[in-house]
Amino acid sequence: MAKTIFEEMGGTYVRQGEYLIPCLSLPEEEQKPCGVWGQQHLRYLKEYHRVTYANLLTSGKLNTYLAGIDRQAQEQFEAFTEQMRQAQGITERLKEENALEWLGRMNNIRACAREIVNEEIIFA
Repeated sequence: MAKTIFEEMGGTYVRQGEYLIPCLSLPEEEQKPCGVWGQQHLRYLKEYHRVTYANLLTSGKLNTYLAGIDRQAQEQFEAFTEQMRQAQGITERLKEENALEWLGRMNNIRACAREIVNEEIIFA
């Protein structure tokens, strides 16, 4: 019997009952930590960009890609937060004098920075 293209490329089959099932496995990938931003982007890919998700998953590059997105998003979030904090004049002195006002203003800045990162990196 002639070999199939799959067998010519080094693939093998396993017999299960009357059927021959190809032995498939994903390439090994280095596991890198993926934080909140990476998880959000993963959900976005699964829901709205299934082809990109499938390509990254089957090529073994999904975890590396998500770790990169997570790192980039975290860096942007911290940079935006610091820039807005300086632009609005929020200092440690304000924190000492009026902690509630400082907290409210910082929460507002973090929310704005989170929206910018989501728009520019996570859901783009």
